[in-house]
Amino acid sequence: MSRRFQIVVVALAVGFTLSACGSEEGPSGAAGTTVTESPKGTKGTKGNSMDMQEAAERADGMLDAVLKKIDPEVQWAHGPTTKGSCDVTRRRTVMTIVSADRRQSFLDQVEKFWRTSDYRIKAKNDDAVFPAVYAVTKDGFGISVSIRAKGQAFFEADTPCVKESKVADSASKPNGPAYRGVYPLPSPNVRSDYWSVGAS
Repeated sequence: MSRRFQIVVVALAVGFTLSACGSEEGPSGAAGTTVTESPKGTKGTKGNSMDMQEAAERADGMLDAVLKKIDPEVQWAHGPTTKGSCDVTRRRTVMTIVSADRRQSFLDQVEKFWRTSDYRIKAKNDDAVFPAVYAVTKDGFGISVSIRAKGQAFFEADTPCVKESKVADSASKPNGPAYRGVYPLPSPNVRSDYWSVGAS
C-alpha cells in the first residue's frame, strides 16, 4: 500500500506541475493580447495614432479648405498656434472687413461647407453681435468660426489628444501680409466690394 500511495502522490504532483505550466502559457498569451491591444487603448485615449505635427497639418488642411470655399475670397493671416498637454490649436484671423449686413451670409457659407464635408455642427451661438459656429469631424477634430470685437472673424481648429511631438509653424501661406511677430493682429483693414457693404 505504501508503494502504491507513493506512486499516486508522484503522479498527482506531475499532473499539477503540467497544469501549472499550462496556466503560465495561458496568461502569457492573454498578456500578449493585452500588449497588442494596449496601443489600441492608447490610440483610443489619444484620439488616433498621429503625433502633434501630423495633427497640426490636418488642422491646417481643414482651415485651408474652408477659407478657400468662402466666396468672394477673404484675406486672412495666421493667428498663434498653441500646444496643450496632448493637443494643438491652429488659428486664422480674417483681415477682410465683414459688415454686420454680410455677417450671416459669411457664417452660412462656412456652415454649409462644413455640413457638406460631413462635419457635425456641435453648437451655434446666434448672438446678433458675436455669433459663432462650432463643428467636429468624425475623427475628433474641432473647428469653429466666431465673430469678435469690431466684427472680425476668427477660425480655430483643435486637434484631438495625440502623441507628443514638436510642432512647426504652419506651411500654409496667407493670401495677404503675414504679420510675422505681430500679436495681437490688427483689426480687419481690407475692404471688399461684397463683404464690407454697409461697414463704416
